[in-house]
Amino acid sequence: MLKISNLRKGFAFPEGAGARTPIVSVDAFGLAAGEQLALRGESGSGKTTFLHLIAGILAADQGAIEVAGIDLVGLPEAKRDRIRAEKIGYVFQTFNLLQGYTVEENVGLGMAFGAGLDHSRARHLLERVGLSHRLKHFPRQLSTGQQQRVAVARALANRPRLVLADEPTGNLDRKNAREALALIREVCREHGAALLLVSHDEDTLSQFESVRDFAEINRPSASA
Repeated sequence: MLKISNLRKGFAFPEGAGARTPIVSVDAFGLAAGEQLALRGESGSGKTTFLHLIAGILAADQGAIEVAGIDLVGLPEAKRDRIRAEKIGYVFQTFNLLQGYTVEENVGLGMAFGAGLDHSRARHLLERVGLSHRLKHFPRQLSTGQQQRVAVARALANRPRLVLADEPTGNLDRKNAREALALIREVCREHGAALLLVSHDEDTLSQFESVRDFAEINRPSASA
């Protein structure tokens, strides 16, 4: 499902001297179809950049990122956006819901960039996450836990092959965090999607059978 090799990403120094600060340097990484893996990493370790590279939000400097057999590296931004819409779901820590749109519309907009709007599927997913009674509500009218549920439904809207979750419980209290994580994992299993989650929270990580340290796969000091 996901195969990464010789991946490199760096950022220029603020003073623009031409040198680049290495952020991500991953020689090899993979994830099988339906696999669920958590990566442990502290803030500033590069794990969010790593997810953004996999999702095609950022362009890699070099290497290969194959998602369902398609290499994203070297593709123009528009093509990366299309592949992300069709094959990748992303659960953000800050939810990234559009405040001027209803719950149902937020999920529907996620579909609009993929196979197309499907009202019945949007409602089904929102029912699945326990929000069938909140379809016409706006994000500001929901609790933090409910907003995360909308974000989960939106991430699954286009039947992605791979779901990425970046500190998805970071803004939730302990009870809501455990419920949200259980929901993400269960819905991914139901849809046969692989799940890659990154977090520094040990309680979140303890819910996974497979956990790896991001520092073990990312060695930026080894890159120029």
